[in-house]
Amino acid sequence: MEALAAYLLLGALAGLAAGLLGIGGGLLIVPALLAIWQQGGPGGPWLMQMAVATSLASIVLTSLSSVYAHHRRGAVLWPQVARLAPGILLGAGLGAMQASALPGAWLKSAFGVFELLVAAQMALRLRPRPHRRLPGGLGMGGAGVVIGWVSALMGIGGGTLTVPFLSYCQVPMQKAVATSAACGLPIAVAGGLAYVAMGWNVAGLPAATLGFIHLPALLGVVTASVLLAPLGARWAHRLSSPALRRVFALFLALLGLWMLAG
Repeated sequence: MEALAAYLLLGALAGLAAGLLGIGGGLLIVPALLAIWQQGGPGGPWLMQMAVATSLASIVLTSLSSVYAHHRRGAVLWPQVARLAPGILLGAGLGAMQASALPGAWLKSAFGVFELLVAAQMALRLRPRPHRRLPGGLGMGGAGVVIGWVSALMGIGGGTLTVPFLSYCQVPMQKAVATSAACGLPIAVAGGLAYVAMGWNVAGLPAATLGFIHLPALLGVVTASVLLAPLGARWAHRLSSPALRRVFALFLALLGLWMLAG
């Protein structure tokens, strides 16, 4: 019962953060699940892989409403989603396969470094200046592979990579964010399925898992995040976005340092 309450609270925080700042919840969900499980949840050597896989699975469900909302506003560049998707699917599968083979401590350290980089980007408002047009088919495919690979490896929806890439290629920010949200769905589906397959016959996983996906955590996180994301979106219009970003960047930096500290 305590674990379910923790999952619901985590989902609420992730939903609020998504609504307030327009970011995916993976940067919160992965370290928080790890902390919850280390305090008395399921044990074993696969906690980091389970946290990443469960985070990705939650993005499958929570991204649907976001994509629909962006689509209704006509902001999603579907031709660009289609050009990125094949590379994303390939990269997400490769990322999940690599994460399944890495020692948990290595994966945890990599996540900590990535979280510190995202925190620095948020705090300093680092954005690439638009310098070029979108590349051709080969370039878009290569970009999709990198985005899918890193996202599946870290358990995130890919917005921290897709939005800067599209902005660099002179896509307006609103359309970049909307298109990134649509790209998060194939990332989460391909990565989630790969984590199910890679964890299917792995020894040492706790009960109530589907491959590496922990189903009770998934249910709690998704339920609360879907309910709280609209509230976060309403608060975003009343609160100072720059101040919120700095506070959240500091929080991410602390999480990153905690992951590196082991």
